[in-house]
Amino acid sequence: MHVFLIDCFRIILFLIAGLLIADSLYLLLQGKIHIGIVLPLLIGVGFLAIALAWIQIHHYLNQHPKIEYVYFLLWGLFVIWLITLAIFAYQLKTHIQNQTINQPVKAIIVLGSGTFQGQPSPTLARRLDRAAQLAQQQPQAWLVLSGGLDFSEKDPEAQIMATYLQQKYGLSAQRMLLDKQSTSTELNLKNSAILLAQHQITKDMPIAIVTSDFHTIRAQAIAKKQDYIHSIMLAAETPLETRYNAWLREYFAFISGKILQEY
Repeated sequence: MHVFLIDCFRIILFLIAGLLIADSLYLLLQGKIHIGIVLPLLIGVGFLAIALAWIQIHHYLNQHPKIEYVYFLLWGLFVIWLITLAIFAYQLKTHIQNQTINQPVKAIIVLGSGTFQGQPSPTLARRLDRAAQLAQQQPQAWLVLSGGLDFSEKDPEAQIMATYLQQKYGLSAQRMLLDKQSTSTELNLKNSAILLAQHQITKDMPIAIVTSDFHTIRAQAIAKKQDYIHSIMLAAETPLETRYNAWLREYFAFISGKILQEY
């Protein structure tokens, strides 16, 4: 029975390793690279090594009790980390479900998320699609498009966002305010407030902030610190192929933001 359970565990590790490695390599081959992609690759490689060399590893550990203690301690810490990650994912999902807009807003801020060859990334396109729906429902609201110049791009992200909304949805450029300098969420919101103030819209007025589902908790925390008193988050669904990698990256970004006192 003991041998059977070990074999089952090794098979499970092998299957999980295969999924993690395949997912990471697929995204890396598309030119995407961040901790939400690299970390699953490293975990997958580690699981694969343990599954294939199980007998050799445990034979070595049996001969070195101190190293064996560290080995199982690391497994324990890994399980604790998985629990914290699951809690974060649950809070994120709950936060997304609680975001609704049932009142007029003065402005709709769309946070940037990267461009490629003059076009919005799939994640950014989802944000713009979500913002366009609200903009069509509330024609009185200003559209603030926020994003600076991406590496290897000719046009600022904000300009590419504006072109996308004009071409796909026929939204008027006259209602769009472009922040072409921002390179972070903090700057997105700071520069957007400056643009809105030029049109007598202050941060205590109802303002919708459109971003990806995984980004809503951190974006709202940053908005709150910048005194967006009546901000309303509007979540855009992340494309499935990058969704959980993005959620993993956001887990670390949220912790980093806490450490750096961004909120």
